[in-house]
Amino acid sequence: MKISIFGMGYVGCVSAACLASGNHHVVGVDVSDQKVDMLQAGRSPVEEEALPEMLREAVDNGVLTATLDARQAVLDTELSLITVGTPSRSDGSLELGYLECVSQGIASALREKSDPHTIVIRSTVLPGTTEKVLLPLLLEGSGRTLNRDLFVCYNPEFLREGTSIKDFFNPPFTILGTQDDDTFKKVAPLYHGVQGEILRCSIQAAESMKTLCNVFHALKIVFANEAASVLHGCGANALEAIELFLKDQKLNISSAYLRPGFAFGGSCLPKDVNALVALGRSYGIATPLLASINPGNDAHLDRAFALIQQRGIKKIAFLGISFKQGTDDLRESPALRLAARLIQNDYDLRIFDPIVCMHNLLGANLSYVKRMLPDLELYLDYDLDRVLDHGSLWVVAHASAPIRQHMISRAVKAPMIDLAGALSLSEAIPDYQGLCWTALP
Repeated sequence: MKISIFGMGYVGCVSAACLASGNHHVVGVDVSDQKVDMLQAGRSPVEEEALPEMLREAVDNGVLTATLDARQAVLDTELSLITVGTPSRSDGSLELGYLECVSQGIASALREKSDPHTIVIRSTVLPGTTEKVLLPLLLEGSGRTLNRDLFVCYNPEFLREGTSIKDFFNPPFTILGTQDDDTFKKVAPLYHGVQGEILRCSIQAAESMKTLCNVFHALKIVFANEAASVLHGCGANALEAIELFLKDQKLNISSAYLRPGFAFGGSCLPKDVNALVALGRSYGIATPLLASINPGNDAHLDRAFALIQQRGIKKIAFLGISFKQGTDDLRESPALRLAARLIQNDYDLRIFDPIVCMHNLLGANLSYVKRMLPDLELYLDYDLDRVLDHGSLWVVAHASAPIRQHMISRAVKAPMIDLAGALSLSEAIPDYQGLCWTALP
């Protein structure tokens, strides 16, 4: 199949690489000269495990190209995926400007071709957006008839940064929201070879799924962190209790997102919580539980700051600055927020994160850093031993297994505050302190 993908961020790049590996011919479309040039050269605009190799192979094999020319991409393909961002507005609702602009561009190009065309929307939106906002733009702009020569599907993605290639090929399920069976049959072959059931549902149900899943994940993280903090505060072994809690997979569902750790961040969970609360507010529906999730997450970050303050040590080796291990995404990163707060309070930080390189940050990722900690580059150091030597206190927001092993092997060790649940360090670091847990014996 010939596919155009609009928006070459995390979702777009991963989708392009994975679809190209399945012998589809993919054209990546973006407004960024830098991203297009990188993709044309077989380089990845984003950091993600296995993605650079897959993109390079796809370009070398001639099944992936990139362009700034949206019109030509539509004319040359039979199906378009839309993966542009829908960031939060100040009131928590979603900004649809990028999505509307791309939809209008695709619609305009469709006036110049006669063949049927399928549009698959993967950008996160709230229920009703596709049919009430995007379909009118697509139909009016293209002059086409829905389900005759224009087919539209909403296909939520469940890709987690750091494991998104694995998630693409091994999702819990694939959801295709369509108005008719013909559209379902046109889109389903995209996922030939992907594990899990392919489910057809209404467009609004499909739109709902991504937001519901992310809000529930956020709720679980806040629950686990608050519960562990209370148990730890009263002297109970929080990890032992939580591990027992997770044994119940009949009533407690799943252990995912339910282990104590640091606060959540990234481009999805905080945004989708705010979006669902804003949606309820727009209909006059109070959502006190949902509205408490992000403040609860912020309170966990406050606990981390207070724990560091209690130590009374100003020279800190800070490990991990992206919102999670295995990515260079700093959007809403609790580690970045904590580092910025420490620096504002005159702490002397050296930050180690081997994946984060300021020169590689683009778009919303770079904008967020400039807003939160514009001089981050001054604090980044890619020499792990130099960072650890600097710190009279080690603060671990996240660290890969090789980094943890290197810390263990060092002869000279500093006191450590573990924000991530890196429990392998608990026995090796004499003065180890978990954020809201004591290491299991």
